[in-house]
Amino acid sequence: MTTIKDIAKVAGVSITTVSRALNGYSDVNEKTRQKIINVAKKLNYSPNTLARGLVMQKSKTIGLLVSGISRESVKDNFTFEVLCGVNERASLLGYDLILFNTNTTKQREKTYTQLCKERRVDGAIIQGIKKDDPYLTEVLESNIPCVLVDIPIRSNLVGYVTTDNKLGAKKAVEHLVQLGHVHIGMVNGSEDAFVSQERLRGYLDTLEKHGIDIRENWVVNGEFEEAVAEQQAYELLKNNEEITSLFCASDLMALGALKACKRLGRSVPDQISIVGYDNIVLAAYSSPQLTIVGQEVYQIGYEAADLLIEILENRSTNMERYLETELIIRETTAKSHE
Repeated sequence: MTTIKDIAKVAGVSITTVSRALNGYSDVNEKTRQKIINVAKKLNYSPNTLARGLVMQKSKTIGLLVSGISRESVKDNFTFEVLCGVNERASLLGYDLILFNTNTTKQREKTYTQLCKERRVDGAIIQGIKKDDPYLTEVLESNIPCVLVDIPIRSNLVGYVTTDNKLGAKKAVEHLVQLGHVHIGMVNGSEDAFVSQERLRGYLDTLEKHGIDIRENWVVNGEFEEAVAEQQAYELLKNNEEITSLFCASDLMALGALKACKRLGRSVPDQISIVGYDNIVLAAYSSPQLTIVGQEVYQIGYEAADLLIEILENRSTNMERYLETELIIRETTAKSHE
């Protein structure tokens, strides 16, 4: 195998100069650096990343820590989209990526810092974590940089990437109101999820803005699962026949609501309108196609990796990044006949 000694001999420089040039130190003349890089390529040099990490005390590896990966999550594709975005940006910036799964029980057995040190990651991106997860407190106290997805909490070493979930929910409910709907129910996600809290606020604020009565029993939790949402929507619509529209806090739950309407014999959108949230692939292939509030999930992952690496490289950065949402009108909403 080619070593930095071989490169130094061919390039006519010291081993130290080769090491500093290949590791990006600024005190190496750019002409010399380029010469060393060209020699390294000709000699098919492959760096020993473990040894380099020990010397620099950096692994050039980041972790994507996902809470609660399950077969159900395959349908909404959210985690995969985030992963793709993270991987793309990390790769472009010369970082490797490790994916690891966790849940609340695992978090009580091993701290965030322990997990990161065992996996030798310089920092981590966390997605899918809930309010009561132990890691949420630990990341703020740890000296290992972290970026949170959809959790608006920050510190000197912790940033976050999200969309304006409250505004996104307002867009959905406003669309239903403009179609003449005043009996609007909601299938929310989980009480422990930050996005659910924000989307509920957007729903309630829009009803209040238009002077529409708020009925607490018209809001049910579908736990971001299709089957749970189907049953919750079924019970809600069965017991409250005056409801003419539903805002669902995820597309997957909206697909469950569609099934509930079919079971009840209620035509969508003629008898009931439905709006989802996320813009997963299945939303465009449902029958009828879902009207949704879309967010760029891939871009969320991309921005999360970019932010984390900026923190790791001590570059001045804004620790909060918000991405836009867009109302996409398809076939599950129509004017109310009330």
